[in-house]
Amino acid sequence: MGRIRVGISGWSYRAWRGDFYPSGLRQKDELAYAAERLGTIELNGSFYSLQRPTSYAAWRAAVPPDGVIAVKGSRYVTHMKKLRDVDTALANFFASGVLVLGDTLGPVLWQLPERLHFDAERMSSFFDLLPRTMDEMAALAGRHDAKLAEDRTHTALATAGDRPVRHVLEFRHRSFCEPEAIELLRHHDIGCVIADTAGRWPEADVVTTDVVYARLHGDRELYVSGYTPEALDRWAARCQEWAQDAEVYVYFDNDAKGHAPWDALALQERVGRVSRRA
Repeated sequence: MGRIRVGISGWSYRAWRGDFYPSGLRQKDELAYAAERLGTIELNGSFYSLQRPTSYAAWRAAVPPDGVIAVKGSRYVTHMKKLRDVDTALANFFASGVLVLGDTLGPVLWQLPERLHFDAERMSSFFDLLPRTMDEMAALAGRHDAKLAEDRTHTALATAGDRPVRHVLEFRHRSFCEPEAIELLRHHDIGCVIADTAGRWPEADVVTTDVVYARLHGDRELYVSGYTPEALDRWAARCQEWAQDAEVYVYFDNDAKGHAPWDALALQERVGRVSRRA
């Protein structure tokens, strides 16, 4: 059996204060509060802009020693550059502090824009650039450009090792559901994200590597609806099936009305706090 970790996509939401977060809890303590109760956290801020090593260090310190923080890859790479000519962009992203997470680093999520269709050459070239160990990540980060000053990266580059780095892909175009695309993910050892999006985008229920990564955006209304007990039972059964052969990560992103953390706790109760490998 593999581990099943359940968590939330992001953690800093106004609507959660006084609900999931107790009234009076300091905003800077919200990550620690969530991480103490859930098995994993997905970092979203890294998608919108480059963060700093000091921020990554603070996030690492906020989670328990066995906590896991998944990191969402830069939209500059995925949405603006559309995976083309991204050598320097990737170097800057990893040099911004991802390495500082060390043993708490979970999978790196690459979310593609809705209109980006499958292109084997484009995807293969991108996958070949991705670092597969912390040492490779450090080497890539060392090729950052002048946008990142040396004093911003030296701490990150000092924490390398041979620990594996896993990558997963969330696509939103149906062409990625075709056999050629799925086989390419398997060939490059890239996890296929299983995304529940209330029917807005395709859900490819396939396992392409020994990491399964699910993102639950709402099954009836995107980002808004909560999951019924029956729906959570079904997801728990799927998680347990996946865990026969894989490490499983599940993140709730139905945050608009504050359902995400409660749904995560409810699913976690069904599968265990952190189901560990036997």
